[in-house]
Amino acid sequence: MGYTIQQIAEALSARAEGDTSLVIEGVSEPAAAAASDLALAMSPKYAEGLSQGQARAAILWDGADWQAMGLQAALFVPRPRYALSGLTRMMDPGPEIAPGIHPSAVIDPSARIGEGAAIGPFVVIGARVQIGARARIASHCSVAEDAQIGADALLMAGTRIGSRVVIGHRIITQPNAVIGADGLSFVTPEKSTVESVRESMGADVQVKEQSWVRIHSLGSVQVGDDVEIGACTTIDKGTIRNTRIGNGCKIDNQVHLAHNVVVGNHCLFAAGVGIAGSTTIGDRVVFGGQVGVADNITVGSDVVAGGATKILSNVASGRAMMGYPAVKMDAHVDSYKAIRRLPRLFAQVAELQKAVSNLRQTD
Repeated sequence: MGYTIQQIAEALSARAEGDTSLVIEGVSEPAAAAASDLALAMSPKYAEGLSQGQARAAILWDGADWQAMGLQAALFVPRPRYALSGLTRMMDPGPEIAPGIHPSAVIDPSARIGEGAAIGPFVVIGARVQIGARARIASHCSVAEDAQIGADALLMAGTRIGSRVVIGHRIITQPNAVIGADGLSFVTPEKSTVESVRESMGADVQVKEQSWVRIHSLGSVQVGDDVEIGACTTIDKGTIRNTRIGNGCKIDNQVHLAHNVVVGNHCLFAAGVGIAGSTTIGDRVVFGGQVGVADNITVGSDVVAGGATKILSNVASGRAMMGYPAVKMDAHVDSYKAIRRLPRLFAQVAELQKAVSNLRQTD
């Protein structure tokens, strides 16, 4: 299915020039573009690629001379990357999940399936589950008893939704996401080595035999609207109260949110983020890849943490953090620069020591 340049321009609120009736069937990087593709040449560094490809139309930077580039049409947008979100949405056909309920799906008679839902092969839906209207559930997903999923959900293959989980509208889960597994909650009959270490910071800890006893997860997980969960990401149930994920959060692959974690609205977590139990995260927080957050702390709203940052204590709202342990980003950069200077500093100190020693010998 194709779109005319005019249709694309209207969808993106873009300015179109040239032959706006030209039909576009796909998008491409300039050098690899076919004649039916819209080339993404949003800055001058991509101009050379246009001559290598076959594109007849492109999204260009402001001031670009599209006619001199041999194009038949061009689109101009004020914020190219934002326009890319709308363009890819238009061109993405989405997963093929046949309408209706596949014969191999196993659905408990007490479950309520919303109008227009599509449920794929080998899906298992438990007792008293509620599935919203127009939800799409791909093959091999499971939804456990008493879970609720809002309208227009998209669960990709292998998604696991645990018991009593409540999910808002328009969620997207990538393959093998798990929402509602039990949390890591265990206790020992007597004070454990871990508790002793916490109290003494490792001083005078006496190691003794101990066995772990499960604390069962009576809470579940509550997820807001417009949330996206990446492949193989796991979100644990709360121990007593629910683990909570706010509206609009976007969570990448292989992220782990432990029991009782509370995440605010519109947060963005890159791959490999791990947030330990009972930690509270504010609104609009951004974590780079492999950020780790300790348990039982609070990270304020609008915090940005660079990749591999390890947050071990409370962070005030609005701070940019980096490093292990996390410090303000500018302080971390200064520290890193200082560390790089150490070899030169050591060499200078050695020279000074040698000079002083020579002076003493002369005296």
